[in-house]
Amino acid sequence: MRMLNQLKVNNKIKKSHILFIGSLLVFVGIIILSSNYFLRMRDEVYSDMKISMMDVDSNTGEETKIVSDVKPAENIVSNNSETKNYEVDYSKYLGVLEIPKIGLKRGFYNVDNRYNNIQYNVTMVRGSNLPDVYQGNLILMAHSGDAYISYFAYLYRLNIGDNVYVTYNGVKYHYNIVNIYNVPKSGALRLIRNHEKTTLTMITCTKNDDYSQTVYISELVE
Repeated sequence: MRMLNQLKVNNKIKKSHILFIGSLLVFVGIIILSSNYFLRMRDEVYSDMKISMMDVDSNTGEETKIVSDVKPAENIVSNNSETKNYEVDYSKYLGVLEIPKIGLKRGFYNVDNRYNNIQYNVTMVRGSNLPDVYQGNLILMAHSGDAYISYFAYLYRLNIGDNVYVTYNGVKYHYNIVNIYNVPKSGALRLIRNHEKTTLTMITCTKNDDYSQTVYISELVE
């Protein structure tokens, strides 16, 4: 009789342990699902938000507001790893961005073109300047990640001193990267550059960081 009672007690203890572990697993599952949901919600908010840009002179601290209607860049993950190889007609673009170190060659459109959209292409920010504008700043944005539209996926491999080229109106402009820095993904972005230099700025989401973007400042080689 005593042994039977002991077995019943042991069974109750085992059941309570199983219930506890089961409840713990359910709780952990809810936390994971909730975090994924809120991350998706956050990404949707950022994808709908416009960027407020301030062009800051690194010498004087003077700020100039840039009117931007471009959505923030993101890390885009794709389940489709297929890569299509085909000839690109670069004549249809306003300009072409080339970065030999990472094998990037991609055209971009005028700001008023329907395809000047970060969901389709490397995007020129409204309020930036074309390469032939003295002491101007051409600002380009694109997604990072592993989707087919992640044209800036390998910018993280660049270093200060690396070469960047932009072909516009039959002229190939040569830039050197002079500064790389991160900014919070908050909808406001400070472009810190020397206003006495003709500049190219590239912006994309920071690798392995969902909360910041990386800014690459390049200056025209005289």
